Amino acid sequence: MSQPPLLLTVGEIARQLQTKVHRVEYVIRSRRIEASGWAGHARVFSQANLTHIASELRRMDADRRRDATSTEKEVSTHGSV
Repeated sequence: MSQPPLLLTVGEIARQLQTKVHRVEYVIRSRRIEASGWAGHARVFSQANLTHIASELRRMDADRRRDATSTEKEVSTHGSV
């Protein structure tokens, strides 16, 4: 007998990804990720959604690091910004 799919709340996604709930909420809202369903008043998301959210968080972090590095290079090349 197969197991039902595991559905995750926003809080559980944040816990599994070791990040803050507001970051997960931001990705869901800005990338228009739809919930797989509802459990009472809580939205629940699939494992595929978890993977998508994780990849978007990694991309955001990489963009932030790249922007910080380019700002540091500007400061060292041109003096203060």
